[in-house]
Amino acid sequence: MTKIYIDENFAPQLANGLDVFQQHLNQNDKYKVQVLSIKQEFGKGALDEQWIPLAGKENAVVITQDLRIHTTRHQNELYKKYGLGVIFFKPPSNGYSFWDMVEQLIKRWPEIKKKTKTDRPFAFRCKNRGSLEKLN
Repeated sequence: MTKIYIDENFAPQLANGLDVFQQHLNQNDKYKVQVLSIKQEFGKGALDEQWIPLAGKENAVVITQDLRIHTTRHQNELYKKYGLGVIFFKPPSNGYSFWDMVEQLIKRWPEIKKKTKTDRPFAFRCKNRGSLEKLN
């Protein structure tokens, strides 16, 4: 089963709701997915340096708005070292409302699940429009 963690820069209810939907899909899919909240699993304010190795050891994927994980050398090396898959959502300049984020995740969920089958480590960026683009 693939674990997808939703970063704490999203409401934990998004992870919980997506997991409920995904449990229904798992009944018929051969490719099973579990959706979890980083905040609920690793604690509020858990440092990236704490949860990245743990999630990487689970061969997990994280969905986040924190592009610093890719652009900060130490964190970039960390997610790659531990084989983590990362999908970055680039919010609009005024940020996402809760419902905008729900819409973005639901609309892209099939593509996100497909990308989780990619060899790790990987990083993709999702803008407001268009498909996921691979980051180097």
